[in-house]
Amino acid sequence: MPIEVKKTSPGPDNISYQMIKHLSSSSLQNLLHLYNRIWHEHCFPSSWQQAIIIPIPKPGKDPSNPLNYLPIALTNCLCKLMEKMVNRRLVYYLEHNKILSPFQSGFRPGRCTIDNLLALETDIRTTFLKRQHLVAIFFDIEKAYDRTWRYGILQDLFKCNLRGNLPIFI
Repeated sequence: MPIEVKKTSPGPDNISYQMIKHLSSSSLQNLLHLYNRIWHEHCFPSSWQQAIIIPIPKPGKDPSNPLNYLPIALTNCLCKLMEKMVNRRLVYYLEHNKILSPFQSGFRPGRCTIDNLLALETDIRTTFLKRQHLVAIFFDIEKAYDRTWRYGILQDLFKCNLRGNLPIFI
């Protein structure tokens, strides 16, 4: 199944998705060989760990405050393709083994937050018709990604029997 890519800006190496898309068959085979070598030998190219950071001001916020900017990282497209392949394997494993909560909609194929809103609306209507009470609690964790304990996530994945190369690339 081909991996869909967006038309995004290239990273520090200036290689764009359009360039990769127009590679010859033999060049694509070489690229596949590179990805397989990275996967099996765990030799992640150091140049892929570089990014160009572009600060984007948050709309309606004071631009003189550095906290009011979103840092956008432009990374190498070859690296992003590898990340998409790893992500696809991880999502397949999590979905196939039914590890994710059925209420987890974000970052899952074929789902979105509207699914949860519709489920909530259904629960509200059902509760109203039964003349009962419904309690809903919502969390919006600020800087959740920045505060994520990476080792804890890997530990949880290990408890879910995730083994092999996949945890190494997470």
